[in-house]
Amino acid sequence: MVSHTNRRTVLKSVGVAGVAGLAGCLGGDGGSNGGSSDNGSGDGSGDGRELMIGVLQPTTGDLGDLGGPIRDAAVLPATQLEDSDVSFTIDLQEEDSQTDPEAGLSAAQALADGGYPAITGAAASSVTIPVAQQVAVPNGVVMCSPASTAPEITEMDDDDFLFRTAPSDALQGEVMAQVGAEDFDFSSAATFHLNNDYGQQLSESFVSAFEELGGSVTAEVAFEAEQPSYTSLLQDALGDDPDGMIVIGYPASGEQIFRDYYADFDGEETIMVTDGLREPSLPGNVDNPMENVVGTAPLAAGPDQDHFANLFEEEYGSAPGVFTAQAYDATAVLLLANVAAGENDGTAIRDNLRTVANPEGEEVGPSNLGEAMGMVADGEEVNYQGASSAVDFDDNGDMQAVTYEIFEFSEEGIETTDTVEFEAEG
Repeated sequence: MVSHTNRRTVLKSVGVAGVAGLAGCLGGDGGSNGGSSDNGSGDGSGDGRELMIGVLQPTTGDLGDLGGPIRDAAVLPATQLEDSDVSFTIDLQEEDSQTDPEAGLSAAQALADGGYPAITGAAASSVTIPVAQQVAVPNGVVMCSPASTAPEITEMDDDDFLFRTAPSDALQGEVMAQVGAEDFDFSSAATFHLNNDYGQQLSESFVSAFEELGGSVTAEVAFEAEQPSYTSLLQDALGDDPDGMIVIGYPASGEQIFRDYYADFDGEETIMVTDGLREPSLPGNVDNPMENVVGTAPLAAGPDQDHFANLFEEEYGSAPGVFTAQAYDATAVLLLANVAAGENDGTAIRDNLRTVANPEGEEVGPSNLGEAMGMVADGEEVNYQGASSAVDFDDNGDMQAVTYEIFEFSEEGIETTDTVEFEAEG
């Protein structure tokens, strides 16, 4: 069964200095009244108009360990603004995709049937792609994914209803190939990847980039999620003694993969993991320090990242993790676009996303989100500068500029050892 939670809160505007301490608990009665198309009086009050938004994230399933904090960040803008001064009401409904395409489709349909015109989600590309194709586009619902990185998304026929604050794996494949070849002297490598859109396409991206650099790929092995043993498949991947192995998966599967690896193999290869396995608890759960493992992941390096990190830690008592800044930014720009649209209409919100996110306009961000909503309601142009990046969407709904981190596991959890920046040409 697909679980969901309704959250409602009243927004009021606040200036830059007042936002930091507003992270409180969301209250409310958990229902939807269908939303009003009233555009307000133009004085910044919004006349109490309701802004409807859905959050579709995996709090269970293979991606559940990472999905919980991503969900938390996605609801944080509403939490942050509940005691502010602009009299908008946020009707926010959460749905659990369960890291499963069928569950994700059911959850997304529930949001569409409930009249929610915009969705922060999904996380796994294998969920986002069918949800966009079968639910969002046919129902005129705009999606902004904080974590779906499959290259296929860039060229999808989505009628401009699918955006993302996460970067494409076409870029991450280049990062992994460059780091493997230049930093770790890989002349050969194998890939061991989850058998879904995320795993397959990121593996293909790495293989293409690595071979262009002159590297040899000895094996490309796909695996299914959450199996009792991966030993035989690991033997297939490592049989030709590659210099390194790329492991692309999620934490629930990753724990068993690395238990089997350290139990049955010598552990001499350098293993490179990706964002799906950027889980600080992984070495403890595997009962190995994982000193031969390095990783790459999109890095939260936006202009207002520090303020977001403080908000997240004050609200949840822990530091933000992978894709949490992207989730906050996705919800924030969808809410700003809804204010600009003047109605709970997916097409109108879609058409205002670049208006509120891209240059030109007054720069706003997590530190003055409430004030920004009042500015938009008053007809002022804004340029959202986010926690994860500057959040400038290109014609495909992708980010124009992103930063990746190179990370290692340590006793403190995750240590960033280097960064790589990418910016679109033109």
